[in-house]
Amino acid sequence: MNFVPRKQPETSDMCGIAGVFDISGCRVDRLEARLRHMNVVQQHRGPDGEGIWTSPSACAGLGHVRLSVVDLEGGAQPMVSKEAGLTIVFNGEIYNFRELRAQLASRHAFTTHSDTEVILNGYREWGTACVEHLRGMFSFAIWDERKRALFLARDRFGIKPLYTTWVGDRFYFASEVKALLPFLPDVRIDYRGLRDYLTFQFYLQGKTLFRDVRELPPATFCLVESQGERATTYWQVHYEPDLDHADGWFCNRCSELMEDSVRAHLVADVPLGSYLSGGIDSSAVAALASRLQGGGEFMGFHGRFNEGPRYDESPYARDLARQEGILFRETTISSQDFFEVFDKVIYHLDCPVAGPGSFPQFMVAQSVKGHRKVVLGGQGGDEIFGGYVRYLIAYFEQCLKGAIAGVPDPSKFIVTYESIIPNLKSLRGYEPLMAHFFGQGMFDDYDKRYYRLIDRSGSLGKEIRWDSFPDYDPYDSFREVFFGNRIGRQCYFDSMLHFDFVTLLPALLQVEDRMSMAHGVESRTPFLDHPLVEFAATIPANVKFKDGELKRLPKKAFSHLLPASI
Repeated sequence: MNFVPRKQPETSDMCGIAGVFDISGCRVDRLEARLRHMNVVQQHRGPDGEGIWTSPSACAGLGHVRLSVVDLEGGAQPMVSKEAGLTIVFNGEIYNFRELRAQLASRHAFTTHSDTEVILNGYREWGTACVEHLRGMFSFAIWDERKRALFLARDRFGIKPLYTTWVGDRFYFASEVKALLPFLPDVRIDYRGLRDYLTFQFYLQGKTLFRDVRELPPATFCLVESQGERATTYWQVHYEPDLDHADGWFCNRCSELMEDSVRAHLVADVPLGSYLSGGIDSSAVAALASRLQGGGEFMGFHGRFNEGPRYDESPYARDLARQEGILFRETTISSQDFFEVFDKVIYHLDCPVAGPGSFPQFMVAQSVKGHRKVVLGGQGGDEIFGGYVRYLIAYFEQCLKGAIAGVPDPSKFIVTYESIIPNLKSLRGYEPLMAHFFGQGMFDDYDKRYYRLIDRSGSLGKEIRWDSFPDYDPYDSFREVFFGNRIGRQCYFDSMLHFDFVTLLPALLQVEDRMSMAHGVESRTPFLDHPLVEFAATIPANVKFKDGELKRLPKKAFSHLLPASI
C-alpha cells in the first residue's frame, strides 16, 4: 500500500437534531419553545452552537445543536433552501460528498462547502433515493414545504441515532430519547422492550424501554405526511459467497478496502486521534490512520484497569503507539471512577443497553475531550469478520454432532472436529457459558442453539417476576430476525454473524455514540464502510472461520501493520 497524506476537504459536524410536525396542519403551540427545550436537553451533543427553524404555517419546526468539526464557518443549521422550499437538520459525516457535489453542481447551486448542502441538493435531484448515494454515517430530517412532508433517514449501520414518537397528530423526533420524554402524556415502560433487554441486553425491531418511543432502524428512511408515517428499508447486506478466489486475494482486497475507508474517515478540519484498545481492530485503524495522515500530531487514547496483567491491555496499545510514532494518552480507570460517573453514564445512555462497556468508554472519551474532537475506533470488526467466542462454542457443538453422526460431504462443513481442536484454547475462561450452553437442548436446531447462547435471562430466575410481563416471548422476535429475509445466507456461521450485525452492532453503536457525545467527541468507525461490509459478506465462511479461528481474515490482512505482541 502507498501511504500518501491528502489535504482534508471540508464537510459537516456531529450534532443533535430534533423536530416536530403536526400532520393535521394545525399550528403547534409554543413551537419555538419546544424546539429550544429539545436543543437544551441535547446540548452536550453540540456545544459549539444551536439553531431552530419553524415553517411559515408553524405546523413544523426543526432544531439543531452543533459540534464544529469541519467547514467551521459555513455549516450552520438548520440549513434552508428557499428556492426549493427545503430545510434540513443533519447529524453525521458524508465521506463522498465532494464526488456527489461535483456530480450535482451543474444542476444545483452551492453556497457552502458542507456535506449538509450536498444532502439537500441530493434530495432535490433523487428524492428519497438520495440515501443510496451517501457513503458515511448520518441521521437527518428534511422538511419539504411544497409537499408538506417530513423526510427522515438513518445510515446503513445505525451509527448515528434517531428516535420518534407520536402524540396525537404530532410527530416528534430527536437524536436522544430524553429530548422526547417531556412531550409524552406520561412516561411508561414498554414491557416488551424490557423483556428484550433482560434477554439480549438490547432491543429488537425498533423497540425501546419507553412505551410509544421507537428507534428508526438502521438503513431505513421514513416519510411523514398527512396520512401518517411510512418507513422503507433501503439497504441490506447480502451473504453471497465468492467461490472464485482464494485466501490471498481476499486478504489483499480487505487491505485495499480498509485503507480506502480509513482515508475517507480522515476528513476533518481539526486534528484527529484514535481509540487504541490494544486489540487487532483499533490497532489496525490507528496504524493506517497515522500513516495516511503522515504521523506527527495523531493521538491514541487508551483506558487501562490497574487490576493485574489479566485485565491490563495497555502494553499492546503502547507497542502500537511506539511503532507508529502516535502521541499516546493513557487513562487508568478505577472503581472510584465507577461510583463517580455511574449516574452520568445512565443519564447519557437514556436506558441500559449492550452490557458494561459503556463505563470504560465514557472514561476514555472523557480523556479525549480537550485534546481531540474526532477519534477513530475499531467498532464493527467482530460483527463482520467473526470475533465472538460464542461462534466457536456453537461450532464446537456442530463438530461433535458431525463426528458422531457423520457428515455426508465434509467439504461443505466449514469446521471439522479435527481442525477445530487447536483453536479451542480460545475457550479458556468461558467454562460457565459452556456449562450453561451444553446443559440443555444439545444438538437441537440451529436457531434454538444460538438463542440459548445469547439468552441472558436464565441467570435472573427469582429476581424477575416473569409472570407480570405481557404475553410476549422474545424468541419469536429472535426467529423473525434470524430467519426473516435470509438475503442469501447459506450457513450457520453467516446466520449468527447476520443476527449480531443487525441487532447487537446497533446497540454497541448506541453506546459508542452516547459515551463520546457526552463529552462533545465525534467517534468514527472505519470498519463500517458499506463497500467493506458488502465485500466481507462475500467471503466464504470457510475462509473467515477456517479451523475455528476467530477473526482469521483481519489477522492475516493487517498483520503487516501490527507489532508482534498484538
